[in-house]
Amino acid sequence: MYISDNGGASGLKTASLRGMGSAHTAIYIDGVRVGNVQSGQADLGMPDLGNFSMAVVDYAQNSLSFITAKPVFNSRNTAGFIKVRGGSFGTCEPSARLDWKISEKICLSATVSHLASDGNFTLDDGSRRTNNDIRQERAGVDAWGTVRGGDWHLKGYFNGAERGTPGSVDWPSCDRQSDRNTFVQGVLRRQFSPFYMLNLSAKASYDELLYSSEYGDSRYIQKETQINSSHKFRINGWFDTSLSANMIWDELDVRSRASLFSSLCASFHPRQFKADFALEYSGTFDEGGKKRNVVSPSADMRWNVTDNLDLLAFARRSYRTPTFNELYYPGFGNPELRPEDAWLTDFGMEYNWRPAGGWCIQTKADAFFNYLKDKIISAPTESDPNIWLPYNIGIVQVKGIDSKVSFDYTGKLVKTGLSAQYSFQDAIDKTTEASRQVPYISRHTLSICAKASCRGWSGNLAWNKRAGRYDSAGPMPDYDTLDLTLGKDIHLPEGLEMDFRIYAHNLCDCRYCLVSGYPMPGRSFYAEIDFKF
Repeated sequence: MYISDNGGASGLKTASLRGMGSAHTAIYIDGVRVGNVQSGQADLGMPDLGNFSMAVVDYAQNSLSFITAKPVFNSRNTAGFIKVRGGSFGTCEPSARLDWKISEKICLSATVSHLASDGNFTLDDGSRRTNNDIRQERAGVDAWGTVRGGDWHLKGYFNGAERGTPGSVDWPSCDRQSDRNTFVQGVLRRQFSPFYMLNLSAKASYDELLYSSEYGDSRYIQKETQINSSHKFRINGWFDTSLSANMIWDELDVRSRASLFSSLCASFHPRQFKADFALEYSGTFDEGGKKRNVVSPSADMRWNVTDNLDLLAFARRSYRTPTFNELYYPGFGNPELRPEDAWLTDFGMEYNWRPAGGWCIQTKADAFFNYLKDKIISAPTESDPNIWLPYNIGIVQVKGIDSKVSFDYTGKLVKTGLSAQYSFQDAIDKTTEASRQVPYISRHTLSICAKASCRGWSGNLAWNKRAGRYDSAGPMPDYDTLDLTLGKDIHLPEGLEMDFRIYAHNLCDCRYCLVSGYPMPGRSFYAEIDFKF
């Protein structure tokens, strides 16, 4: 997984998987997709990541899912935390969460957070990276409940931010951006019989963006409505089928788009083997624009060879329609863009071994090949780096390996762990004879992490290396970062707890850019106090 960051507190932060691009990576919050018909990129700075219990990466579906942490109650009917985090670049981030147990079947949760940072830092030449400040408020309300044979989850969320947009180092900017994001969604899961399960979800969102520059103000309003349904039928002990249908309606000012998705799936799971086959339909219909229809097959298989060893493989067609910005944005859009059409394949193995003595050894290795036709790339123009124009790359082939090994030990007093992860991506633009790596995809990625905890003390050390990157102008410098976290958990009377954490990022003060011209901050330090009740 590759995280893109335009640098600093106010920079856009997105995720992409195996060279597919951030617009091609689906982001889900509690099972419902985050939409952005304008840019197609879900900003990971919009949700409050501290309130999620897990993030699930699904390479087969090219998706990243966040799951909100459900409340855990002890003897009291209330729980929650108050947290304050602050440090470098004038950063201060208080947050709080309060959970209520209404009854045995219903519980509520309310969260609020505020982020303030001037975001400015010094560059290698002694100049200052300015206009990188941000003020952000986030608030959410969640409700969970159970019904006979199932459960439901309602969620309301608000994000508001005022931020600078500093531009590139060669073309600095004093522009400002204001964001307002609001959505309400609900999910219902119910098992009506041993043979039939229903999963329903719906969402309504309102997003407003105001961009102010010396040339004037631009205001964009996006509205989205989603209705999703899934029906699962259990034929017998080793054969299931499912049918799903989803409808999304998007509006961006005077433009609108209707999207339809449906799939028919069959799942076979006799004993140690499981195979899922699906046929998916997707259609997009732009008002006054083009209509696109596509059918995509997929297959996902897993074989439990032994108690410790699994083999897995998948193949899937993936199709992405250009976003409104890519097609219609004045001065930036390209109405002649073609949709991305991709085939994703993977073959891998997982090995898990738990010898005596509290040890756990896990290994995972995957070889993958992605074939993309008409991949959409946006890159700064040579005449003005502030202007990014989208264009199609005819054929892209992404060959690679993902591998990971971890050793964990759990004793009576001490817990330790060591993990190493290496990824190789050969993402080649095959459109011309001069084949070259696709911009911003690292050919080599290496991460080594060590952790330990004892008597409430904990420490984590992580080293990350990125090499073999290119942009539209040529090779980019390799870089590596070293991050350290130290913490202490203090258990108080009445089941209360207080946690202290110190974070040191980029300890070696490596100066690098994830996107050319948008430098990342150097060394930084943060402290955090978390009171849990």
